[in-house]
Amino acid sequence: MTDTDDNTIRLDQFLKLSGAAGTGGQAKVLIQAGQITVNGEVETRRRRKLRPGDRVIAEGEEYVITSDDEE
Repeated sequence: MTDTDDNTIRLDQFLKLSGAAGTGGQAKVLIQAGQITVNGEVETRRRRKLRPGDRVIAEGEEYVITSDDEE
């Protein structure tokens, strides 16, 4: 799941698109509260770029980032 030519997506955008956060504001709160992990580490940067293969855990659900070619 990507939105740019370089196969990356920002963490806050991903949370909205995946449904893990209903709004950008909710995504911001989840990230700032330390409730999101990327590849096993707490991530507090909203603009963290995710790449294919990255694993995100949000609200107890695990998501694996894929490229447009893999969807």
